[in-house]
Amino acid sequence: MNVSVLGFGGSEIGYEGASLSAVSKMLNSALDAGLNVIDTAECYVTSEELIGKAIGGRRADYYVFTKCGHERGWSNPDWRPASLWRSIERSLKRLKTDHVNLLQLHSCSEAELRKGDVIEFLKQARKHGYTRYIGYSGDGGAALYAVNCGEFDTLQTSVNIADQEALDLTLPVARQRNMGVIAKRPLANVAWANGNRPPKNGYGYPY
Repeated sequence: MNVSVLGFGGSEIGYEGASLSAVSKMLNSALDAGLNVIDTAECYVTSEELIGKAIGGRRADYYVFTKCGHERGWSNPDWRPASLWRSIERSLKRLKTDHVNLLQLHSCSEAELRKGDVIEFLKQARKHGYTRYIGYSGDGGAALYAVNCGEFDTLQTSVNIADQEALDLTLPVARQRNMGVIAKRPLANVAWANGNRPPKNGYGYPY
């Protein structure tokens, strides 16, 4: 994939209840300006639907990445293969496409990764044509295992002024393995926005 340096992260349009008209204007303008990466997840509330409705007709103009593992929402992770299959099939319908360019495990634990079932699901989804590439989205020890196991094409991990663990922990190894790297939370979730310290491990926490 020949991707733009900057991509669009789709979490906030879902969590903040953005209108279709606002999302359509924003994404079409971004595509017109040369951005060609759209990243989302099945648990980002209405994000996938909004993206599909806003730019589904321009599918050839962008690469779309999504994530799986939280079919019933972020607070209810479910790594069973049946749930993961339902998740990607639902994502394709929402995004108005027959495949995504990258399907990622969304903050899957190292213990689940070591079992192997979730990785096998991704490989089968790729074989089935639902995705072109498979990746891991997360941080810490689980991300390091994902890089070292050699099964993933990409790593999406936090890199920002508040969280630089990946610079030493995972990125050097990912580079050695010639993996694609996606930097998430580049603005540390704008943790300073409301003047209050975000709760530890809450969504607004910088890492």
